[in-house]
Amino acid sequence: MTPTPPASPPPGVAPGLRRTLVLVGIMGAGKSSVGQVLAERLGVPFTDSDHEIEAAAGMSVQEIFQRFGEPYFRAGETRVVDRLLSGSPRILATGGGAFIQAPTRAVIREKGVSLWLRAGLDVVFERIKGKPGRPLLAGADPRGALARLMAVRDPIYAEADIVVDSLGGEGHQAAADRILAHLAARDATLAPVARLLKEKDEQ
Repeated sequence: MTPTPPASPPPGVAPGLRRTLVLVGIMGAGKSSVGQVLAERLGVPFTDSDHEIEAAAGMSVQEIFQRFGEPYFRAGETRVVDRLLSGSPRILATGGGAFIQAPTRAVIREKGVSLWLRAGLDVVFERIKGKPGRPLLAGADPRGALARLMAVRDPIYAEADIVVDSLGGEGHQAAADRILAHLAARDATLAPVARLLKEKDEQ
């Protein structure tokens, strides 16, 4: 009896990317920007969970917080992340508080691979200062609020499967390169992907 050959990955799915890579971390770490670069280089879809929530609700994250409160938003966030992780492998950028919530964290652990894009306070604050739409930083001392938020959240982000630093002054391509290197080291089936991408860049 002739053995059945292994199934090929669906069109557009990079060999070895068997589970969705979920980028977690504080606001301003670069999850969406770096995630889009990763998705393009790996040939998989990119999704931002906050954008999905806003599209479903017909209002911004800030408006949801103001009208219904954080618990309501977090419950919806968990449902959206669960739905996205039930689909084909992709790069998924999550909001800063998603991985902090135990139900969402459990879904990510079950169905995806989490990567903490870690960034220092100075780097993050420089990126987000003066930008609207940050309900958890509303107040007279946004830097202090950010520092307190990071002190609480960083130990939970550290539970992610992979940790890669987001460096100040570094371009998104460079951050994506280091993430690909981590993925290749973690999973041998991704090593050819990383090598081919490197060779393409050097041409």
